[in-house]
Amino acid sequence: MGVIKGVLREELENSIRLKKDYEKALKKYPGGSLIEKEIKGHKYYYLAYRDGKRVRFIYKGKKLSKEFIAEFEKSKQLRTKYKKFIRQLNKRIKYLRKSLHGKEDV
Repeated sequence: MGVIKGVLREELENSIRLKKDYEKALKKYPGGSLIEKEIKGHKYYYLAYRDGKRVRFIYKGKKLSKEFIAEFEKSKQLRTKYKKFIRQLNKRIKYLRKSLHGKEDV
C-alpha cells in the first residue's frame, strides 16, 4: 500500500500545483461581459461585471473595433476553459484527499 499512497500523494501535489497555475492564468483575463445598450436610438457599449451582489457597468464607448470585440470574446472563452479545468481539479483533489486519509483494510 505504501507505493500506491506515494503515487496518490504525488498526484495530489501535481493537481494542487496545476490548480494554482490555472488560477494565476485566469487572473490575466478581464472578467465580465460586453453589453450593448440602446439609449434614445443610440448604441453604447459597456463592460458588465459583478461586484459582490451588485452588477457594475463600465462605459466602453459608442463604437468598438471588431478586433477589440474578437479579443474580448477569445478571452471570455479562455476564462470559461480555465474555470472548467479548475472545477475538474477541485473534484480530483477532493477525491485524492479522501483516498489518502481513508481507512485501510488490513
